[in-house]
Amino acid sequence: MTPTLHKSISLAEFLKLPETEPASEFIDGRIYQKPMPQGKHSRLQLKLCNAISQIAEEQEIALAFPELRCTFGGRSIVPDVSVFAWERIPFDANGEIENTFGIYPDWTIEILSSEQNTTKVIINILHCLKHGTRLGWLIDPDERLILVFLPGQQPIEMTGDEVLPVPEFLQLNLTVTQVFAWLKPTKINS
Repeated sequence: MTPTLHKSISLAEFLKLPETEPASEFIDGRIYQKPMPQGKHSRLQLKLCNAISQIAEEQEIALAFPELRCTFGGRSIVPDVSVFAWERIPFDANGEIENTFGIYPDWTIEILSSEQNTTKVIINILHCLKHGTRLGWLIDPDERLILVFLPGQQPIEMTGDEVLPVPEFLQLNLTVTQVFAWLKPTKINS
């Protein structure tokens, strides 16, 4: 992920720019465009959002958002999956979800693409943790591992049948093996 703009601009100027496809992020005065999601990335993102929302939305516990712009702490980033506890979700006067989220996610999930700069992705996760995020995952489909980031701790490398930590407000039992099994869709017999 290299800067797409060479001169430094302000966060306010960045937020006035039109959205790009794929999304651009604002980090330390520079704009970085994320790589276009590929098949594995898209599949894992979809399944994670569905798994989280399936257990959390109806009971108004949390919501998972794919590619949601989060602007806080002087940055504007677009995690692959952002999870917000229900009481922190910005709703408008009609009870609908706001378009802009000027807050950190409770849980940030990044899915590494082969052309992505791992260091930049980790720095975004650390930025989230510094500003209040409770948990970060970095999913590496090529290595079949998930790095777990918790505030004030070293990253934890998880593989195989280890149960992944989730925020305390969720009851979700997922192993690394189960997450990567989503890459092999199964035919549903009806």
